[in-house]
Amino acid sequence: MYPESCLPNKSRSSTPFLTSTASTFLQVSSTCCLDETVKNRSKKSSKKTNPSSSSSSSSSSSSSKLPPVCYEIITLKTKKKKKMAADIFPRKKPANSSSTTVQQYHQQNLSNNNLIPAPNWQGLYPTIRERNAVMFNNDLMADVHFVVGPPGGTQRLPGHKYVLAVGSSVFHAMFYGELAEDKDEIRIPDVDPAAFLAMLKYIYCDEIDLAADTVLATLYAAKKYIVPHLARACVNFLETSLSAKNACVLLSQSCLFEEPDLTQRCWEVIDAQAELALKSEGFCDIDFQTLESILRRETLNAKEIVVFEAALNWAEVECQRQDLALSIENKRKVLGKALYLIRIPTMALDDFANGAAQSGVLTLNETNDIFLWYTAAKKPELQFVSKARKGLVPQRCHRFQSCAYRSNQWRYRGRCDSIQFAVDKRVFIAGFGLYGSSCGSAEYSAKIELKRQGVVLGQNLSKYFSDGSSNTFPVWFEYPVQIEPDTFYTASVILDGNELSYFGQEGMTEVQCGKVTVQFQCSSDSTNGTGVQGGQIPELIFYA
Repeated sequence: MYPESCLPNKSRSSTPFLTSTASTFLQVSSTCCLDETVKNRSKKSSKKTNPSSSSSSSSSSSSSKLPPVCYEIITLKTKKKKKMAADIFPRKKPANSSSTTVQQYHQQNLSNNNLIPAPNWQGLYPTIRERNAVMFNNDLMADVHFVVGPPGGTQRLPGHKYVLAVGSSVFHAMFYGELAEDKDEIRIPDVDPAAFLAMLKYIYCDEIDLAADTVLATLYAAKKYIVPHLARACVNFLETSLSAKNACVLLSQSCLFEEPDLTQRCWEVIDAQAELALKSEGFCDIDFQTLESILRRETLNAKEIVVFEAALNWAEVECQRQDLALSIENKRKVLGKALYLIRIPTMALDDFANGAAQSGVLTLNETNDIFLWYTAAKKPELQFVSKARKGLVPQRCHRFQSCAYRSNQWRYRGRCDSIQFAVDKRVFIAGFGLYGSSCGSAEYSAKIELKRQGVVLGQNLSKYFSDGSSNTFPVWFEYPVQIEPDTFYTASVILDGNELSYFGQEGMTEVQCGKVTVQFQCSSDSTNGTGVQGGQIPELIFYA
């Protein structure tokens, strides 16, 4: 074969040269041209010596005659990014001010306000993407319509079979497959109209437009019609907006949609912020299978009385869903065997006596047996799980390499000690470790606070007793605070105590704690001397 450089221009343009360098290309091309020159000279000499043969072979040679093998020597340059149509033909603002832009079409079409584009509208948009976007939710050239939504809440939306088939294998099978049906109108009662529109916008416009109130419905639509990139975007959206308020609902949906990564993230939030998650309104919306999985969870970081009360709240809502009267009997009925997953024998005795024992959900025999479980040496057999949950083990990030004490340091007179930190993975701050008195035992009052960009995320006022050692003493928030990666948060404490305390020295700007990397920097809120190199707040206590 000839080198690709020596092929005719037509062939060379259809098969781009990819790898050869400019110098190699010149060498090969020059050799090829030299060989062809020698061949042409030999042919001319043969024509002169045998003129009679030229006429006889002219007809055959004309039919098989190839174009010149080598036209020119081309020097290859470094690759350049291919220009798109929008780069070659920059879009100019139409002279007619009434012309509609793509964004305006989007806004109009989202409301199903389909307008016929201006004459020669194709010329207004240089790229196929922009022209295709004009067809989004547009009746122009529509060859199919969808009636989307449940009865009483339907919306009729236009579509274009070719565009839909290119964006979804389900639509391709629906319109062009072996079992395709030639219907002008297709009913889709199980998809929310807003979610269906969001999917169409992605297929037509290559744009992802998600909202918190429709993202789950959009994920369902993307899964149903096998639009994987949109489904992945929905999952990413849910992961970034995940919190204790919606974790239980998202757990239920992630199992339904078979999204294991999202399921794992939901469990992380539920475990660390269990009490917040169980008290959320979303907990009452979960299905029975998800309820069982949460009640069975070994690492649930919550008091058992909170678990019990959350289960009763769910039972009350479930009675309403099943049109049952709100009675103790019906609550127990809808809970079924899930009631025995609540570890009632592990409650504090006060919690049981003042809560579960008086709820009416337990039978008289069950109540007596549990009281005997607390008090009797020979404990009765119970149907309830009697082993306490393991919960989560908190991790401690210590930022000082040593500590010390001196006269006149470290004294507290209502001033603030503060430090900023950032993590590379999502964690849940449960509290701070603080230094205590360097002059014997003493009691301190501590107001701890956690902020992000000036917004208070968590705070608590409590007291702790110091035994005079250089150990740190934990002070906890009421609930663990969720910390997102790659963002600086401000940890602050205002201590009130008469005695001097220990303080940290040789502070580190970066600390590796298990799989989490924590970075520290000084805070402008600190008015008592705490910084990266020394001071208070020696430890962050967190779940990861």
